[in-house]
Amino acid sequence: MTNIELGFWSFPVILALIFLRIPIGLVMLAVGIGGSWLITGSLNPVMAQFKNLTHGTFANYSLSVVPLFLLMGQFASLGGMSAALFKAAATWLGHRKGGVAMAAVGACAGFGAICGSSLATAATMGQVTLPELRKYGYSGALATATLAAGGTLGILIPPSVILVIYAILTEQNIAKLFVAAFVPGILAAIGYMIAIAIYVRVNPDAAGHRERTPYRERFEALAGVWPVMIVFVAVIGGIYTGVFTPTEAAAIGAAGTGIISLLNRGLTRENFIEAILSTASSTAMIFLIVLGAGALNGFLAMSQLPQFAADFVTAQGYNPWMVLVAILILYLILGCVMDSLSMILLTVPIIFPMVTALDFGLPPEEFAIWFGIIVLIVVEVGLITPPVGMNLFVINSMAKGVSLGQTYRGVVPFVASDLIRTAILMAFPIISLFLVRLLY
Repeated sequence: MTNIELGFWSFPVILALIFLRIPIGLVMLAVGIGGSWLITGSLNPVMAQFKNLTHGTFANYSLSVVPLFLLMGQFASLGGMSAALFKAAATWLGHRKGGVAMAAVGACAGFGAICGSSLATAATMGQVTLPELRKYGYSGALATATLAAGGTLGILIPPSVILVIYAILTEQNIAKLFVAAFVPGILAAIGYMIAIAIYVRVNPDAAGHRERTPYRERFEALAGVWPVMIVFVAVIGGIYTGVFTPTEAAAIGAAGTGIISLLNRGLTRENFIEAILSTASSTAMIFLIVLGAGALNGFLAMSQLPQFAADFVTAQGYNPWMVLVAILILYLILGCVMDSLSMILLTVPIIFPMVTALDFGLPPEEFAIWFGIIVLIVVEVGLITPPVGMNLFVINSMAKGVSLGQTYRGVVPFVASDLIRTAILMAFPIISLFLVRLLY
């Protein structure tokens, strides 16, 4: 078996091991080390390479953003910011048909702006908004699907842990990727609200009624979200203007949300320790996957599979847009069985060299940024597609009496909204790039 064939067959092996419920980080680590051993014929150079890989991976300064953004999300949840966001959104939108569900999406978008994790956004907002949705007569299908879809805004609206990982893999500027994701993130929230509006008109019994809130109460509720605005302006505004690096901004955001939580009396000694341990656990899981991906990527580089794939696609003369569509369909399929971080780490080292060899009419840096946003959106769809949409499981586990099948049916309009938005962003790259061009 040639080295290229060895690299190719590693992917069926990886998928088979994933189906056996072996953690993806361990799978990639084992396949990477095993494959390198088969190519070199000796374990000694592989172990020597692994020693350097471990230090090189975890000494990467940019990775320090990950635990800081995760900790910021933990503190934001303890500080009652999620409840304040939903209350403010509900007072302005709740009286409309489907308005409470739209308010939940708006609150998810706001919380995603200070969190950076999809699962954390879904779980936190689910605790706050799910009882309210059921209280006002929203069907289990619409309530759970809304929160599962709204949770995906956590990785699309900056800051985003997934974008940080993509930036490291492709050697791109994290700040520019955050800038490029801002408008698509807002479009995602608007698209979900439109999907809700259509859903409740097709199924009028799926949404109840909430009384109109007086304007005085609306502005009082709006004033309650000032902590979120301060943190968002400090973190994202600092990154956009170049005052802070992403790592510095993440540190300031974590400290700011921690202080706000302390002032709101949401941060006690016990839950402070719990927040630290939860952040450490999530970070360890992510870093194990990153290390496993590093080992796998080293093996694939030795097999020369990425270069072979790039040369093959270029030589065939395929239309670049057809190749891109095929790649996105592959991501949709993988999203049914894998989590978003694993997909990015497993596929980008193979796919990115292949697509950069094609001509999409964009400068290399702009193409890398635009492609990253497109991939992020499709990965986001994977979080709400059966059978392994992680957000669907998180929200459905919190909803008593709602079957997983109901949640699956309810999420269809949101998946359709994502696909339409993906097509628009593919057709008009300027939507993702105009802020980057304006600010840089």
